Amino acid sequence: MAEFELHPQLAKDSLHLADWPLSQVRVINDANFPWFLLVPRIPNIIEVIDLSENDQQQLWRESAFLNHWLKAEYRPDKLNLAAIGNKVPQLHLHHIARYTDDPAWPDPVWGRLPPQPLAEQEVVRLQQVFRELTL
Repeated sequence: MAEFELHPQLAKDSLHLADWPLSQVRVINDANFPWFLLVPRIPNIIEVIDLSENDQQQLWRESAFLNHWLKAEYRPDKLNLAAIGNKVPQLHLHHIARYTDDPAWPDPVWGRLPPQPLAEQEVVRLQQVFRELTL
């Protein structure tokens, strides 16, 4: 059986925060937007429907949990959830806190601004927060 491997582009663009029952929780290394990923740790999965029914339900539980956290932590005007995967086929769900005054509003965040790396202090804070979160 194949082992889970993170797509190289996801590894390049994001930082690991935690492992939940199904997914890796990652943050996109871009301070322009609060932008998080869930990546199911199952090899060769491209679409949500490729997951078992139990794993689909677990992914939605994890997604809802992450979105509740984002809403409480960042108080956004809108939560964006996307599983596009046109450039990175490995299944991953984007969770992005959006504001009506953010620099990309109302358009998608992809490619709108040059990425600004997260401050090391923010990465450490997020890693600590996610170590303490329980699903």
